[in-house]
Amino acid sequence: MTDIASELDPAALPAPEEPRCPFGYGTPSGSNGEAGTQLPYPVPLYGTEYKRDPYPLYRRMREAGPVHRVEFPSGIHAWLVTGYKAAHAALNDGRLGKNHALGNDNWRRLASIMPEPQHSQLQVHLLHQDPPKHTTMRKLVLDAFAPRRVEALRPRLQELADALVDELPTDGGADLVAGFAAHYPFRALAETIGLPAELAVRFDRDWGKVVQPVGPLDPGRPAYEARLRGLQTYIADVVAHKRAHHDPARAEDDLLGRLVAARDAGELSQEELDSMVFQLLVAGQEPVTNQITTMLITLLRHPEQLARLVEGIAADPGLLARAVEELLRHDAAFELTTWRFFAEDSDLFGTAVPAGDSVIVSLCAANRDDEQFPDADRLDFDRTPNAHLAFGHGIHYCPGAALARAELQVAIGTLLTRLPGLRPADAPEGGDGLDTLTWIPAVLARGVNKLPVAYDGRV
Repeated sequence: MTDIASELDPAALPAPEEPRCPFGYGTPSGSNGEAGTQLPYPVPLYGTEYKRDPYPLYRRMREAGPVHRVEFPSGIHAWLVTGYKAAHAALNDGRLGKNHALGNDNWRRLASIMPEPQHSQLQVHLLHQDPPKHTTMRKLVLDAFAPRRVEALRPRLQELADALVDELPTDGGADLVAGFAAHYPFRALAETIGLPAELAVRFDRDWGKVVQPVGPLDPGRPAYEARLRGLQTYIADVVAHKRAHHDPARAEDDLLGRLVAARDAGELSQEELDSMVFQLLVAGQEPVTNQITTMLITLLRHPEQLARLVEGIAADPGLLARAVEELLRHDAAFELTTWRFFAEDSDLFGTAVPAGDSVIVSLCAANRDDEQFPDADRLDFDRTPNAHLAFGHGIHYCPGAALARAELQVAIGTLLTRLPGLRPADAPEGGDGLDTLTWIPAVLARGVNKLPVAYDGRV
């Protein structure tokens, strides 16, 4: 979850920055490792073809070097880390901080554009904190997502998945985003964090678009600000409800109640509480929704692997778990990390990075590095070891990783076993029908908002 760069009015953008990387990576003279071709400077990370399949570009960038100057749709420039070893090191580099206060004026002008008062009130969550504050805040949420608690929830996760499949058409086909992926992660999250049913039904998924902010001159700005106000009102209602109904005797089942209690005990500020609820409600479900779609698309593009998984789920209990890990590596929904900053001018793998410039790690590029994963573009359910970075690494490793894994295993297993003959809807002759899908334009995320499929029946 982030307030990372968005679609500003091009007329409001400053002139492009001049190249200033003295080490050759990504400069106009830098080669991408292929004869006769060069990478642009900065490398644009936007466009329909890029969002549909960024991996050829990531391969070129890895071959050219570990650090590249890139440009986002808003016009902001950042330093992108590619390659597994470099990404792993950057994610564990104590010099790189997450607090937005470290960003310089140039970054702040274009990237930190969530309007006030929401920016100050909703952007001080875990992703934007450094130790020791990050350590204190993270401890408050870890127990709710501990593997032992997640395993205890697995039967309930299965019930939630089955209930959604029960509502799909009995035959023909359906949109698996509208009919399943858009709802399942939020219902699972509500169970995990203690969101009461009467509040859960009021949550509007459209509020999740607040992590795709638009600039002040964009015609969509009023709708964006309306989403922010609606979500902020909802968060206030959640906090008020928990304050009135929290039962300390059942605290282990009520993460939201514990966070409100921590605020009342002075362990959190009001802004930190609201930001953490914001992070849970948005980042706790939208990435899983997107990951379900990327996994299904990958399987539909590899029918032989899809058939193997369908046939082997019952016979090989470990196959589904291995498949989910490989699907996470092959196409992670969290494509890029959020911003990191050096507090002073620093060297990053041979590239001089000024203080306050944004540094971002490409998790997807790292996960397709042949040096770490032989034949990395190949989907291999038997790949071992498979130490992918889909959930990050280091102190900002996703605290909800165990829950996400369980949700994905249940979701994929349920859809494949209960929708036999799963295939793309209306696939044209000679094609798979998947190239026409529209990928979401979010800077950090990969996924689609619609995934029409056909199947032989619902069992």
